[in-house]
Amino acid sequence: MWLFNRKGPSGFSASTTAEEVTEGIDGTGLTAIVTGGSSGIGTETARVLALRGVHVVMGVRNMTAGREVKEAMVKGNPTAKIDAMELDLSSMASVRKFAEEFNSSGLPLSILINNAGVMATPFMLSKDNIELQFATNHLALESGREGRIVNVSSRRHQFSYREGIRFDKINYPSGYNGLSAYGQSKLANILHANELSRRLKENGAEITANSVHPGAVATDLFHHQSFVSGLIGLLGKYMIKNVQQGAATTCYVALHPQVKGVSGHYFADSNKVEASPQANDSELAKKLWNFSLNMIDRCTPVS
Repeated sequence: MWLFNRKGPSGFSASTTAEEVTEGIDGTGLTAIVTGGSSGIGTETARVLALRGVHVVMGVRNMTAGREVKEAMVKGNPTAKIDAMELDLSSMASVRKFAEEFNSSGLPLSILINNAGVMATPFMLSKDNIELQFATNHLALESGREGRIVNVSSRRHQFSYREGIRFDKINYPSGYNGLSAYGQSKLANILHANELSRRLKENGAEITANSVHPGAVATDLFHHQSFVSGLIGLLGKYMIKNVQQGAATTCYVALHPQVKGVSGHYFADSNKVEASPQANDSELAKKLWNFSLNMIDRCTPVS
């Protein structure tokens, strides 16, 4: 476990917690959307941002769970500003409804954390008839345009399909592999952040977009992989991060002054690291951007 304590240039390491990377930072006046805030590292991310004074809006699929998490956070931090709003990332209609409701709230958006996701599922289609992991983990991100934008990716992006993104076979069950499809969606997270960053810079916007690898974290994300889930149960505390450590990089990129103005980068253990060559392929990023927008357009009802 000594490797977890090796600090990088930021002064933080794999063992650093979300509270530690945000210590002394005042987020009062900021508003953050955290998708998937009702479980795992999403909950810890929301809790710590609220602890630092940020008004947190959790986008959650299960509103009952969202309300319970909100109540627990407020009980632990009576001054916390936390809201839960319904959001099903596998449905473009739900994403649009969430965006409309947030815009109607009048709250400014300072931080957008695209955290929610699914991992290594059997082949399934979303409510819009798009492969579930690609739809949930990637397509729902395409509307992000404000503040510091953080896409929660994974080191698994290095193990996508050979071609990176299966543009012609996104919805094909033939040749589908749950872990490769997960890698594809996480590769898409980084490509999206990089292309979004390029476009924002091109337009002169003072908005950053980055992607992060939270590390291997003991959450229920592995429930579709029984062997991995069992291994985590036996060895997890010795091999992987807890949720406090897993949420650290997201909170660091979302709030820390060291990341002010930094855009189009990939972070792990609260430090900038190199992503795979495919993730840094600017032409692949542009192709994915256009491909994704076309898919979203097909999911938009004609008025």
